[in-house]
Amino acid sequence: MQTVEKGTILIAEPFLQDINFQRSVILVCEHDLEGTFGITINKDTGDPLGYYLEDSNESFLPLFDGGPVGRDQLHFLHTVPDLLPGGLHITDGIYWGGDFKTMTALIRDRDINEDEIRFFLGYSGWEPLQLDEELKEKSWLCIPGNASLVFNKDLKSIWKDAVRELGNDYLPMINYPLDPSFN
Repeated sequence: MQTVEKGTILIAEPFLQDINFQRSVILVCEHDLEGTFGITINKDTGDPLGYYLEDSNESFLPLFDGGPVGRDQLHFLHTVPDLLPGGLHITDGIYWGGDFKTMTALIRDRDINEDEIRFFLGYSGWEPLQLDEELKEKSWLCIPGNASLVFNKDLKSIWKDAVRELGNDYLPMINYPLDPSFN
């Protein structure tokens, strides 16, 4: 069975029917006996960040859909721990969270850009052992996390790029339809 740890990227199998997770790619930020917390990295809300922060001019940054849980929570991933202290190191130079006031100042002064930070509304979560069961059912495939996927600007290519990282045996999956009856 595949193993999951902080920094793992979960790739939804091509026929996963749960509308919340179809063709999703999720960065696991926490995985322990209390459950799993991850952020979906390839879905867009269509809204700018400025709609969700008071007194802000951050509307130039996009807001991504981090998952179906905690839709009233804002999370951010970044690559600049030297500028934004307090973040939790996830993997491959990727950090989750940090000092909120510092982050808003960096954005306001445009000292950080969307290649270095991403904002997410909500998250994806699993109860203890729930993700293990989904892995046994082969609902998810796993690869090590990396910044090139997490900060890829082409959201439509992230799932396919993640599948490519699995190796040549998985490449046919890229062309599978969402509904296998259309095959």
